[in-house]
Amino acid sequence: MKKPQLVLHDTGLEKFSEQIVLRQQNALKKEKELLRESKSLSDFASGYLYFGLHKTPTNWIFREWAPNAKEIFMVGDFSEWKILDQFKLQSIGNGNWEIILPLSSISHGQKYKLLIRWKNGEGERIPAWTKRVIQDPKTLIFDAQVWSPDEPYQWRIPTFTRKKEELFIYETHVGMATEEFRVGTFPEFTEKVLPRIKEAGYNTIQLMAIMEHPYYGSFGYHISNFFAVSSRFGTPEELKTLIDQAHKLGISVIMDLVHSHSVKNELEGLNKFDGTTFQYFHKGERRNHPAWDSLCFNYGKNEVLHFLLSNCKFWLEEYKFDGFRYDGITSMLYLDHGLSKDFTNYDMYFDNNQDEDAITFLILSNKLVHELNSKAITIAEEMSGMPGTATPIAHGGLGFDYRLAMGTPDYWIKIIKNLNDEHWNVGEIFYELTRKRHDEKTISYAESHDQALVGDKTLAFRLMDKDIYDNMHNQNQNLNVNRAIALHKIIRLFTISTAGNGYLNFMGNEFGHPEWIDFPRDGNNWSYQHARRQWSLNDNKDLKFHYLGDFDKNMIELIKKESCFNYPEINLIHENKPNQVIAFTRGELLFIFNLNPTHSFTDYSILISPGKYKILLNTDAILFGGQGLVDEKLTYFTSSNDDKIVNNFYLKLYLPCRIGMVLKKLPSKSVYEL
Repeated sequence: MKKPQLVLHDTGLEKFSEQIVLRQQNALKKEKELLRESKSLSDFASGYLYFGLHKTPTNWIFREWAPNAKEIFMVGDFSEWKILDQFKLQSIGNGNWEIILPLSSISHGQKYKLLIRWKNGEGERIPAWTKRVIQDPKTLIFDAQVWSPDEPYQWRIPTFTRKKEELFIYETHVGMATEEFRVGTFPEFTEKVLPRIKEAGYNTIQLMAIMEHPYYGSFGYHISNFFAVSSRFGTPEELKTLIDQAHKLGISVIMDLVHSHSVKNELEGLNKFDGTTFQYFHKGERRNHPAWDSLCFNYGKNEVLHFLLSNCKFWLEEYKFDGFRYDGITSMLYLDHGLSKDFTNYDMYFDNNQDEDAITFLILSNKLVHELNSKAITIAEEMSGMPGTATPIAHGGLGFDYRLAMGTPDYWIKIIKNLNDEHWNVGEIFYELTRKRHDEKTISYAESHDQALVGDKTLAFRLMDKDIYDNMHNQNQNLNVNRAIALHKIIRLFTISTAGNGYLNFMGNEFGHPEWIDFPRDGNNWSYQHARRQWSLNDNKDLKFHYLGDFDKNMIELIKKESCFNYPEINLIHENKPNQVIAFTRGELLFIFNLNPTHSFTDYSILISPGKYKILLNTDAILFGGQGLVDEKLTYFTSSNDDKIVNNFYLKLYLPCRIGMVLKKLPSKSVYEL
């Protein structure tokens, strides 16, 4: 048996080589089983072109899969919501149902549902493959909507070719992207937020909560209709316009893809769609997710694989998304969903607690996505550290392009909450931020939406607390605010400088958005106070928020310009735990941090290669709300204590307390000196 490269790169996986190979064989076997008459996975994953409602030049055709159904009727505006024989579907075998209707029988914009009858019962259901669902503002009832505009959307950029560049991801939620106390829309996001993202230097947008979800407060994680764009944000055409405009700006757009579970709702979702509990989901205890109050897909059923793989292709083809961030991968990988487990050794990844059907699905899903678009982006939200998650399938992995470095933001919160500033261990911080698998690409971040959900706080609010309300005016001097602003910049610079292969930020956090995220619900009197973004805080130059936003922009620009992520080696060159000073190099850049809260250092010596250096970025700059204690115009020359000793050159710097600096060694004639 030939060992996969995953094992060759990590000898700790040696004894699990057979299981790793078996997973690849299972995926290959399942792929052959699924294809049968199909030419490829892409050909197989075209269910959305067959099922659901389709308008042809001569008629309407509707198809649905409901193997337990005895009778199915379409009911809607066109039938005055009555059960009429002319709208009765016919069984066409294999659990599939079909109806062909004259063009005059239904029209664009009308609402409809299915009335499904099964033995000893019946129920109204929204079609599983519907592409449009709307909610009545008075009754709050969801219905499918006939969606077939006379003029299909015309793409301005029909083929967007993503540049081969490092990812700088701006994680967003359209609904809360407005400052007003309401749900934001696709057109508003296109007009007002896209320019901000472009200006800030991010080259990729991660859109959350796109698939229809009945409960706004679920943050888009309890999906009911997997092929429908959430209508609370706008129409399908408006989403296409958003993506088109992003592409025009050179920005890739990925979607938060939720295939890890489904909402329990029967009237809106897939639960008991044809009267059974197991059409799409597991039977018995495995059906219910113990932590999320949702239902778990049965990835062992070919029809479920067809549904989910077709869903992947649908969003890539119909809306031209450039890839996906897969939500809840850990929950999918393990039979116990990885709950309350501390994965401390490799045995825990291969102990028969793995859902091998889910692993097969993830492999096939990644293969499909890259078959459709070789430059597509797939990112795994995976917490357990499963080896091979972001390793190519051919090397024995699951095939994701990247994995999120989910431990990084949690670590920052841990030390902020539990340690006084003087106890921050620079060596431990460096170790935690650089502790990644070298054979897998990672996306690092200081905070995402997860760190600010209700019950938690944004980093800025955690650092400043009530002072964020009273002492953020430029004329106010407050030691706690000064500390918070300094640490906010340092945390981000430390995170991005040690990032694996990309960087992520949740919208607004770059300028220190206050408070937390909480959607309208009964517990907060249905308030939008925390389900919006206060852009005006950043735009108001009389407030200090813009300093953080300006720093973030300059930081992103520098890391991009220097192609920092193209240099995987991060070399620690200086560590002084008592002084809380650390320095490391990456590529041609030198990063120095003094985290000491009280002590500044004059002529602090850093052993470095001989030459002259220039400061490119300084967290203490007045431009970024700092004290401006370092002269950035100076060129710093190395010196030697003893010329007879080889490699005995030091860079002597003034390091004020709580500072992060980026320097670059200059050639003999540098543009920086002109």
